Amino acid sequence: MSLARFLLKRGLQGVFVVWGVVTVVFLLRFITPGDPISVIAPLDASPATRQAIAAELGLNRPLYVQYLDYLVGLLQGDMGYSYISNTSASARVFARLPATLELAVAATLVAVVLSIPLGVLSATNRNEPVDYGATTFSLVGISTPNFWLGIMLVLLFAVEFGVFKTSGRGITSARALSALATGNLDVFVSWLTYITLPAITLGTYFTALITRLTRSGMLDELGSAYVRATRAKGLPETLVRYRHALRNTLIPVVTVLGLQLGTLIGGAVITEAVFAWPGLGTLVINSITGRDWVVLQGSLIVIGVGFVLINLVVDALYAYLDPRVVSD
Repeated sequence: MSLARFLLKRGLQGVFVVWGVVTVVFLLRFITPGDPISVIAPLDASPATRQAIAAELGLNRPLYVQYLDYLVGLLQGDMGYSYISNTSASARVFARLPATLELAVAATLVAVVLSIPLGVLSATNRNEPVDYGATTFSLVGISTPNFWLGIMLVLLFAVEFGVFKTSGRGITSARALSALATGNLDVFVSWLTYITLPAITLGTYFTALITRLTRSGMLDELGSAYVRATRAKGLPETLVRYRHALRNTLIPVVTVLGLQLGTLIGGAVITEAVFAWPGLGTLVINSITGRDWVVLQGSLIVIGVGFVLINLVVDALYAYLDPRVVSD
């Protein structure tokens, strides 16, 4: 099977997954308590007024008609109109999406930069102080609640030392990188003061998980016959570790990276709440509390599509790291 055919197959599977997500999210509005009319209509609204609102929103039509209309709207990029906030749901969701993606990518970079070298050092120095330190760090990172870590980081580095900002996004990453490219370090440093604490908070568990996974995989690979053969040929130890052993360790690591990146996009609610980060997480919470079902549906669909796209990228990396995946 060629790589293009392999990715096409995965893409078609992803389309069916997205359709399933859209269907489930659409039906959630009808099986949860309450209804949109009660939120929009005044408390003393008459039955005639409620019927008029239902007719205007199309809620008096058969369920399958509403579902088909919703699918057609999504294909046209229309997620509906929020009568709670008097804005387009698509506009609200996509306005918040860049902030969440920025935070998720920053947290992933923090995790990858720290965890993979730490996992390799831990595996190549087994039962030594470096290994014990990395194992302890992993255990603490996995066990520490994000909300507590975020609050402690704010109290220490923002309140006590005043190095970082306590809340908000400040400057977009695009503007910060553009400023860095032009040599304007002040803007880039200002961006770092906003994103550093949220990225560390969100990426700590991720870092600990990848460290443990890398260590375990490296221990297995370093004991393999092909590693002993490459050492017997006189290859430098650095080349043996990073060119051969680490590459074969990366397949499960890539799997977890993809799944966790999707989780970071949809599950950064606590971190966004602690740091008042204007992303999808806070939008989902506000939509639930305000019963803004149109915006909530749009947010969940975008998160679901994000998972599918990330998994497609992971499949492509699989094929690059291990060509046997394509031939299976």
